Amino acid sequence: AICGHGCKYGECMGPNKCKCFLGFTGKTCNQDLNECGLKPRPCEHRCMNTHGSYKCYCLNGYMLMPDGTCASSTTCAMVNCQYGCEQVQGEVQCLCPSGGLQLGPNGRTCIDIDECSTGKAVCSHNRRCINTFGSYYCKCQLGYELKYVSGRYDCVDVNECVTNTHRCNLHAECLNTEGSFKCKCKQGYRGSGFYCA
Repeated sequence: AICGHGCKYGECMGPNKCKCFLGFTGKTCNQDLNECGLKPRPCEHRCMNTHGSYKCYCLNGYMLMPDGTCASSTTCAMVNCQYGCEQVQGEVQCLCPSGGLQLGPNGRTCIDIDECSTGKAVCSHNRRCINTFGSYYCKCQLGYELKYVSGRYDCVDVNECVTNTHRCNLHAECLNTEGSFKCKCKQGYRGSGFYCA
């Protein structure tokens, strides 16, 4: 089977037919499925959608059970956790709904981990890291765009000279470079390429 458009998070099952991995959707399986919007809802109280998955958490005063339900807990209410809690060996611990969040100094509220600045993020060489609350994503570097080339998605150089997104002077030539462009004044003109006289 050949899928000309590719299957980003899935497998090619028939001519241009993708079977998406769990947590993904779309014709090319390139969209994250928002499990929190499904009916019936996967979580009893609160749901946080994550890339390819989701996390359940409970309202204050409730404890997250292994099956995703929330059980009333007087101990939880006393601790006053932002995202519910769990009991580990008789001790109450506050929970954070994502691996990209960590318990703050007070042990009750969750604060964001900036994966981009801590180096926890893994982005390929031609992508830059964008931090989000509880996670991060990789975006093409400036001067590159995401394209489906020879069976996979990749960041490809934008030819600013062809797309006319350069700011070269009317009397200058545009020269495409990897991830950028250069302007060179035409013969008989002098200047930076952005200004020619």
